[in-house]
Amino acid sequence: MSDRHHLAGTSQPEPFPLDAFGDVVGANRLFAAQFDALGLTGTARRGLAIVTCMDSRINPLAVVGMEFGDVKILRNAGARVTEDVLRTLVLATYLLGVTRVLVMPHTDCAMSNNDEATLHARIADEFGVDTRSLEFRTTSHPRDALISDVIRIRSFPLLPDNVMVAGAFYDVTTGLLEPVDC
Repeated sequence: MSDRHHLAGTSQPEPFPLDAFGDVVGANRLFAAQFDALGLTGTARRGLAIVTCMDSRINPLAVVGMEFGDVKILRNAGARVTEDVLRTLVLATYLLGVTRVLVMPHTDCAMSNNDEATLHARIADEFGVDTRSLEFRTTSHPRDALISDVIRIRSFPLLPDNVMVAGAFYDVTTGLLEPVDC
């Protein structure tokens, strides 16, 4: 077992790796010096949750013209509606003011430009790690996947019936949203 995968409580905690995260901590100090969260609570002021991809080309708040505190943002590879997304939406809709959900995958996504076998093989070939026990949830039909994910949220029995759910693709080259009938 590598040092990175030691069992909790069996050794001393590792010191914070400031050499690798110095830029993050430094930027946070600047952010905190101007930070003003007066009046913000844990609720989504605009009643919106966005399920989107982890792709760094997406700034969800800017895409929809909203600000800090307005939206709950749920991100994962491919903007897929997983069990964890559903769990989070249950909390968000009942306790955090969410009344609308936008599922927002994007163009040029690695999860629709590759298949499961290719991603597993690439990781195995390049890094020697067998990831076949994971499902990456790739799709060769991103529009169908979006529609399926929107329907999955709409039909999830633990969510309130009045939650509005929509789907739209974000175009990473133009910045435009393309609403999709679901």
